[in-house]
Amino acid sequence: MTKTIRIGGASGFWGDSSIGAPQLVASGGIDYLVFDYLAELTMSILAGQRMKNPDAGFALDFVTVVMKQVLRDCLAKGIRVVSNAGGVNPQACARLLAQVAAEQGLSPKIAVVTGDDVTPLMPALRGEDVRELQSGKPMPERILSANAYLGALPVKAALDRGADVVITGRCVDSAVTLGVLMHAFDWSADDHDRLAQGSLAGHIIECGAQATGGLFTDWQDVPDWANIGYPIVTCDADGTFTVSKPDGTGGLVTTATVGEQILYEIGDPAAYLLPDVTCDFTQVHLEQAGENRVRVSNARGRAPTTTYKVSSTYADGFRAVTQLTLIGFDAAAKARRTGEALLERTRTLFRAQNLGDYVATRLEVIGAETAYGPHARAEAPRECIMRLAVRHKDKRALDIFAKEFAAPGTSFAPGTTGGGGGRPDVAPSIQQYAFLIDKARLQPKVTIDGETFDVAIPAGVSAKDTPFPPVGEGWDGGDSPSVASKAQDLLTVPLIRIAYGRSGDKGDISNIGLIARRKGFLPLIEAQVTPAAVKAYLGHHVEGRVTRYALPGFDAFNLVCEQALGGGGMASLRGDPLGKAMAQILLSMPVKVPRGLLATV
Repeated sequence: MTKTIRIGGASGFWGDSSIGAPQLVASGGIDYLVFDYLAELTMSILAGQRMKNPDAGFALDFVTVVMKQVLRDCLAKGIRVVSNAGGVNPQACARLLAQVAAEQGLSPKIAVVTGDDVTPLMPALRGEDVRELQSGKPMPERILSANAYLGALPVKAALDRGADVVITGRCVDSAVTLGVLMHAFDWSADDHDRLAQGSLAGHIIECGAQATGGLFTDWQDVPDWANIGYPIVTCDADGTFTVSKPDGTGGLVTTATVGEQILYEIGDPAAYLLPDVTCDFTQVHLEQAGENRVRVSNARGRAPTTTYKVSSTYADGFRAVTQLTLIGFDAAAKARRTGEALLERTRTLFRAQNLGDYVATRLEVIGAETAYGPHARAEAPRECIMRLAVRHKDKRALDIFAKEFAAPGTSFAPGTTGGGGGRPDVAPSIQQYAFLIDKARLQPKVTIDGETFDVAIPAGVSAKDTPFPPVGEGWDGGDSPSVASKAQDLLTVPLIRIAYGRSGDKGDISNIGLIARRKGFLPLIEAQVTPAAVKAYLGHHVEGRVTRYALPGFDAFNLVCEQALGGGGMASLRGDPLGKAMAQILLSMPVKVPRGLLATV
């Protein structure tokens, strides 16, 4: 059995840079190349494409740009490829790849994983009182797409049959890596600790350069962004692994950059639910094993649950977003008044045509620190952008809005300029609807060499029978507690002085991870960055509960903020619908630190 294998993560989303795969194939010394392309919005876009063209519905760039460049070298070097680029039409993706390969005189063995499509089950599910995971809402009338997050076993099965390239539809982002590891080391489906380690390896590299210095809190310390290295995990049979990047590339691999990515979008770190394993990352250990090398160990796992998560989408009215630039004295005030006037005028026009009011509106002044709410600095910007996002049930209303957006150029404030590309587009407002489905109701399949076979999936364990640890401390109202300290000579500094931070989203939940810059800062973060304090500081965004979880293995906390993103993702009208900036806002929170402790940094 192979002692170690090297896996390169070449893509974090559909739209990521095309430099990752050629870089890893040319200089990474890798055995496997994996890609992650799919997000909830991506699936709805791909579903719409397939409705118009039965041969569409997959990440076309994977074939026509990336694999067209690297397929010959991958085959020559024995590098095997796994990608979820199949979207809602993995068979068509495979057909096009075979065609592109044939044009180059190549004949790779291509496997296709299917079985994630839940739409055939929707009529039956409507009668079963299915509820959305976060909101509890009943199922919408018309679903555009519905796909379950499959696990790693179909990928393993395809590689076991000798596939050079494995193309899947919707699967858990980390499953493309875990499937490789289960195949390479012949891990069994009940080897939960190794499966947790393998899932963590996949989680770290699933977002591409986010593990190698991308989005790092101390961005100024990350060299050569233009040539940033994409991540490599060198994995041992026992599940431990080292994160690195190709030599000679930009970026930065440290315990902090890797730690930030571990915290990204994980929710409860002691119960990170995946189709193959329930992971516990609380005791994960990070060790700097050399320049741009971090050793990762000590993830733990237990049996998975009996269900898959399903991400479905539906259309709920229409939306439009517009921007205008304003320059000069009192630019922010002019921008706010411009947006308010546009809303007032269009509402008057709507009433005249009996079109009803907006479903939702969001006015933001970019450059005036709208995202910081009451914590915005007092300085008045002399240039800013008025961003106005709206939703309405009737497309005719937003057509009126789109026509009126340019009128401020001559009607309202001096210094009004650039609209950023003409009239705003009016598009369907696509919403996500997530729910659970029993694994037994879906049958993952693999097609390779003209043969299709079923992949057996363990039943899992009922969530109520799984020994979950106690939940973290939560808070959903009341006054923020005062901070007491016995230390003398305290300095008030922003949280960023003592912590790293990374944030992301899960629907309408904002996940904010914090890592103490040094162990001595950990008690200060624990005492002051409480759920109550976070709820108070981010109250202009967070409407629901804040729960804090500890990851003592690498001096970290994870803050889960509910009802924090204006509906989240496709439903949100915010300029930051995915919560990517939430950690940056929280890092401005003032904390008290003993002068002597801060001076030793």
